[in-house]
Amino acid sequence: MPNSQKNLRIAEVGGRIRKIREDRDLNLHELARLSGISASALSLIETGKRDLRVSSLYRIADALRVLSGALLEDQPSELTANEVSEAKGYDLGDYV
Repeated sequence: MPNSQKNLRIAEVGGRIRKIREDRDLNLHELARLSGISASALSLIETGKRDLRVSSLYRIADALRVLSGALLEDQPSELTANEVSEAKGYDLGDYV
């Protein structure tokens, strides 16, 4: 795969992460606490300047409460009712 196509795909994934994060009304620091990934690393991922690891992809997806595939491809990002935690909203107090 040509480098430009690879970079475009990385940027698309980062853009999806940012959109879902913003849709969830989370800022970078909140997502950082929920995912265990630093805000600066998340910023680089969202802007397509950093290629993320598969383990980071899963951590971000779990923190955003979406299927990991939703971050890779344009598809519905919501979990099914069976997959959603019974707790509503985000309790950032557990991550401080």
